[in-house]
Parts: sequence; structure tokens; C-alpha cells
Amino acid sequence: MKKKLTSLPSLILPGLLFLHAGIFTGCKPVSKSNTTNSNEATTAGNPIITKKYTADPAALVYGDKVYLYTGHDEAPPGKDFYVMHDWLCYSSSDMVNWTEHPSPMSVKDFKWVQDDAWAGQVIYRNGKFYWYAAMTHKTIPGKAIGVGVSNSPTGPFKDALGKALITNDMTTDAKIGWDDIDPTVYIEDNGQAYLIWGNTKCYWAKLKDNMIELDGPIKIFDLKNFTEAPYIHKRKGWYYLSYASLFPEKLAYAMSRSIEGPWEYKGILNEVAGNSNTNHQAIIDFKGKWYFIYHNGVIPTAGGSFRRSVCIDYLNYNRDGTIKRIIMTSEGVKSAK
Repeated sequence: MKKKLTSLPSLILPGLLFLHAGIFTGCKPVSKSNTTNSNEATTAGNPIITKKYTADPAALVYGDKVYLYTGHDEAPPGKDFYVMHDWLCYSSSDMVNWTEHPSPMSVKDFKWVQDDAWAGQVIYRNGKFYWYAAMTHKTIPGKAIGVGVSNSPTGPFKDALGKALITNDMTTDAKIGWDDIDPTVYIEDNGQAYLIWGNTKCYWAKLKDNMIELDGPIKIFDLKNFTEAPYIHKRKGWYYLSYASLFPEKLAYAMSRSIEGPWEYKGILNEVAGNSNTNHQAIIDFKGKWYFIYHNGVIPTAGGSFRRSVCIDYLNYNRDGTIKRIIMTSEGVKSAK
């Protein structure tokens, strides 16, 4: 049966009913090869983890390590829908050898949540680690954003509020139930924290110093072909807002001299990732190099859009500050010194 394609929402919204996700004490090695050291494991290229399906990466540089927080795809082969109940955490001091920590948190840690451990981000402030994540609300229809808090980057995390920070009835510009997903947080040099999130609309709001309350109204960034997965980083006075665009998703980006915009569209950053309709990124500077962390669906054991895997490649800039197109590789990155 043929379907008439009419508009962007008609193309992407039914598929995005499925979307998404994107994040801890003890150690468990992860590897694609044998190792004789029970505390370490060396991955050999992309994807960096092959014993579990990992999706929607977020990354935090803290001390001399990178902490990688991922969603956990558990859909059995043949099931074309997201099955996600908890998050995973890995750490590395060189971007190649990764240590797995016990799952830091699950949807069961939030009494107001029905299910769906979707994408999120962890950020450090005032001695605590705050983790913002999207889940399905038990009593308010639609997706919602909750906040976990911990004294350690590897958790365990607990519900910081006892309720959702963002619920679907707070955002009415998008007439869908899944527009409150993919939260990311950026803290300005002056200490002001910003929460950015959304699907089809890119919402943003200031956060109070306690990181668990909004400090002002919810606003919307005007971004070309925005679908979801916003992420902000800064370099040499430029703010970069990268995001998933259209569907199947490529990653695009915009630049601004102010975190509040206006944002100038700069084009495609990353093409559709292999065998995955979705894409989701984290961008970090670690030991003098920039890294682009994303997911694809290439693991041959039933990998795909609902069983995804995290990958890492380098991110490079042009002389004018724009970003060079990401080159996705099988080899991945080399050990950071």
C-alpha cells in the first residue's frame, strides 16, 4: 500500500512515537576481545561496546576520566519497538579502555514514572551530579523529564524532586505527547544553568542554582529542520547547538555568539548512522582532542534502530570555527595520552 507524503510531521512523527532514549559503583570489564586483566578491557574500534546494546550517549569529563552514560536497548530480535528500563555507565581515562559500572538508575527509582528510560545527560554542580532524563509519566499523558541526583558520577542516583521537572502539559506548542524528551544542560561561565530539550520544538529554560527548578518561562529556539536531541558545547567564544534533523535522522548544527541565540544554521554535521533511524550525540574536549560520540545499529547480532550501539570518532574544526563533517569509522579513535 502506498502512502502519500505530505509534510515533515507526517513523515517523522509516527516513527518518533517510538523514540528514544539517553545514564553507575563497582567495576565490570567490557571488551570485544579476550583480556587477562579483570579490571580493564580494550575495545577495538566502533562500536565501542558489543556485549550490550547502548544508545543515546551522554558524556561527562570529570577529573582525569570520561564518564559515558547510555540508554540500554533490550528489545529482543524481531521486536520493532524500544524496550528500555534502565541506563548504563562506563568510564575511561583514554577513550579506548572502558570500565563498566553497575546500572546507576532505572525507571523504578521514580515513583511517578510508568516506564521508558529514554535519553538524558549528567552534569556536575556544587559537589553533586545531576542527571536529567526523559520517561513516560504514570498519570500525566506523554513524556516527562525527571532529575536524578548523586554524590558520585557512577551513582547510585535517586529522584531529586519526587516529581517531574517537565510534563507534557507544560509545553503546548507541539501537539504531540513525545515533545518533552532528550534533555541536555549547559552551565554558563557566570553560573547560569540552561535546560534544553524537545522533539519537533526545541524548548529551553533557565534553571535555578539548585538545578531542580525552572527560573523563568519556557521558550523556543528557532532551528531549521529540528527533530530532537539538542546538545550545546562552546569553543573560542562560539556556542554550537547540534541536533537530530529530519527522519531518518542526520545530525545538523547551528552557531551563535550567545547561548540564547539567535542561531545560524551551518548544515549537516553527521549523516544517517548505519542501520539506525535515529541519531544522538555528545561532544567533548578531552586531553586536547575533540570527540564526537554517537550511536548506530551495526552490531550483526540483530542490531538496528531498536538495538543500537555507541561509537566514537574525532571532531575537527575549520579555521573559521565551523565544524568539519564527521567521518564515521570502523577503527574509531586512538588512546588519548
